[in-house]
Formats: sequence, C-alpha cells, structure tokens
Amino acid sequence: MNMFGHEYFMRIALTQAQIAFDNDEVPVGAIIVHQNKIIAKGHNLCEKLIDFTAHAEMQVLTSASNFLQNKYLNECTLYVTLEPCTMCAGATFWTRIGTIVFGAHDRKRGFTRIKENILHPKTKVLRSVMENECSSLIQAFFNQKR
Repeated sequence: MNMFGHEYFMRIALTQAQIAFDNDEVPVGAIIVHQNKIIAKGHNLCEKLIDFTAHAEMQVLTSASNFLQNKYLNECTLYVTLEPCTMCAGATFWTRIGTIVFGAHDRKRGFTRIKENILHPKTKVLRSVMENECSSLIQAFFNQKR
C-alpha cells in the first residue's frame, strides 16, 4: 500500500487552502509533487499581493520550476483543491505538467468548461479527489462573505 496516494497529497493542499482561508484569501491550496516528494506548496495570495494572477497554481508552478531549475514539469503532479481557471491551465500547458489532480469543480471559471483542450496533450487529469472537503472549505468562505 502506497501511503503517498492522491488523498495524502490533497490533504496537504487542503492545509494550504486553510491558510488562505485564515488570511481572508479565496481558499485554494496547491502543491507540486516530484518522485513522491513535495517540491512546492502554496495558496492564493491575490489579496495580500494585490495581484490578480497570484493564484495558488501560479505560485507553485514558479516555485517548482525554480526548485528543479527547469521550466518543464512533465515528471510532476500538481494537486490543487479547486479546478484550475483558464489562466492557470494555460500556464500548466507551458510547463508541460505531467498530471493535474483537483478536488472541487469550478463550474463558472474552471478550464473544463472550455471546449478546446488548453492543457498540454500529454497532461493527465484526475478530477474530484476529496471533492466534498475541498468544496466545503470554499463554500464556507463565501457563505461568511455574504
């Protein structure tokens, strides 16, 4: 049995999302894994940095590329608590990320609502990992805002 399964890593991404929640950021967390080792972790920083591009995915893509000293992340897996938006999905195209694993679907802004595939052709996608936990945190955040 592999203790480093998708749920194991998604729980760590959820921890990052909770940090975002606690800092009044939209609670999205992400990590990048290479050879069963976490090489980057982060969360939304749009409010703190006053930067609409400071999504969790953008933070970890940059960090992982710096760590590996390589712009290509084809041997890596991105775990993210919310389906990437089209901006972040486009960024993963350029990194050639090997796999994207996401929790909650984003029915309004997620990349899967786009008809054309904006991911790299070799990128694999696994959806709905720990979807209930990921969705609950986002719903709690927006419910407190209303």
